[in-house]
Amino acid sequence: MSNTTIDNGPTEIFGHPKGLLYLFFAELWERFSFYGMRALLVLYMTKHLLFDDDMAFGVYAAYMSLVYVTPMIGGILADKILGYRKSIILGGVLMVLGHFFLTIELPIFFYGSLGLIIVGNGFFKPNISSFVGELYQQGDSRRDSGFTIFYLGINLGAAIAPLACAWFAANYGWHYGFVLAGIGMVAGLLVFNSGLKSNVFGTKGKVPSLETYNLKTLGLNKGKWIVILSVVLVVLFATIVRFHEFESYLVWIVSLFLIAYITYIISTVSMKEKKRLLVAVYFTLLYTLFAAIFEQAGSSLTLFADRNVNLVWMDAAGTNSINAGFIILFAVPFSMLWTFLSKRNSNPNSPVKFGLGLLFLGLGFLIFAMSANSVDDFARTSMTYLILGYMVLTIGELFLSPIGLSKMTELSPLKYTAFIMGVWFSANFFGHFFAGKIAKLTSVSGEEPSIFSSGFFGTITEQVSGLTTQSVLTGSEGLQQLFSYVSVYASFGTISIIVGIFAILISPFIKKMMGGIH
Repeated sequence: MSNTTIDNGPTEIFGHPKGLLYLFFAELWERFSFYGMRALLVLYMTKHLLFDDDMAFGVYAAYMSLVYVTPMIGGILADKILGYRKSIILGGVLMVLGHFFLTIELPIFFYGSLGLIIVGNGFFKPNISSFVGELYQQGDSRRDSGFTIFYLGINLGAAIAPLACAWFAANYGWHYGFVLAGIGMVAGLLVFNSGLKSNVFGTKGKVPSLETYNLKTLGLNKGKWIVILSVVLVVLFATIVRFHEFESYLVWIVSLFLIAYITYIISTVSMKEKKRLLVAVYFTLLYTLFAAIFEQAGSSLTLFADRNVNLVWMDAAGTNSINAGFIILFAVPFSMLWTFLSKRNSNPNSPVKFGLGLLFLGLGFLIFAMSANSVDDFARTSMTYLILGYMVLTIGELFLSPIGLSKMTELSPLKYTAFIMGVWFSANFFGHFFAGKIAKLTSVSGEEPSIFSSGFFGTITEQVSGLTTQSVLTGSEGLQQLFSYVSVYASFGTISIIVGIFAILISPFIKKMMGGIH
């Protein structure tokens, strides 16, 4: 494929391909728009649109899960027809429209805007990540470091956006927060287009086959048909978000599609590639569990902060920046750490890193649950636990998420790279679907705050939080809500730790299947 041609002119800056700098800033601003809107969404639905918790969690989970299923479609279309460049531009334009349409307060625009962002993200997200992978040769020792730096760009945007958009929303109105998010997406497009004009990517990312792209049906080439298809999908996904209670059917459809297409790929590749592909699937399954627990941020953790935490210097929407802030602090040190350990042949292999990521994630949620030990008369806990918990689960994220991005580009057969990157992001689709189910467990209903208030998990909750079902039932409504949160967090934190230990134990077997990839 022509995309592998080496660039002309200066190709490196700070020891990495020059194109990384442009992709870094393009992704930074795109994530600014995405996370700025995300931080406001559940609070906007519960406080302004007056949705109840179950409705807000349902819409949020459907939106966030679909945001990560469309990358599979966008990945396939980029591999076969569009190429990375056109996919990123198309996705960016759709997302700009989505953010600005959120300012129009009508149901059709609310759900339509979410549909636009869902489809736009499908074209943008997997292809800019795949573009990063294409900047490095197979086996380049800088790859993990480069993806960690790229991950820093993601989280710079994610750290600034909740604080900035929340401030605008609080001082001028919700819609001004959404407008600011849209402006961030425009900035991302401008940065990427600047990189194209500067020719920092050489011939990388172009349409893989102009003959295929220009093939006409009913007078329109495939590129134009993809734009038309995108509009149809916006309507479809907006409808699914509105009627989110039926999303489980889509989960089955996506699962069957993935199984069928991956089975097809396995049938066409060598034995070595088969084993690597199975490892990619294994990593994706672990990431699905990670995402289901981790993505309480933005939904139940945001409402937990709003209702049961004594917040200082920020509001509940702003707490969405804490995780990204720690990424900013830790990303470069972690990048340097992997390089340092690699030079000394002491860098833990990827299967071990995944296990450690799940361990730290679980520990972070146990810390959230421990916050109940400091509960005051108003059923609010110390913000220290919230910050410390986010710090620990951020360490887990750095062990797993950027490493997974890097490994997908290495483990996938060359001509299926963008699709396999889409498969990786499908973990977020499944993860957010199940995250919505987990979040709903935190809603207080009847006399039982959650199904985790008794038995094995009830014992864990009591040991970690210091609260018992009996003491909570005679307490205030706020205390019952707090117990509902911490019982779920303690239980799923424990599950994550158990799976993490298992992943470390079987890591030698997984490493062997990777065929020389670290």
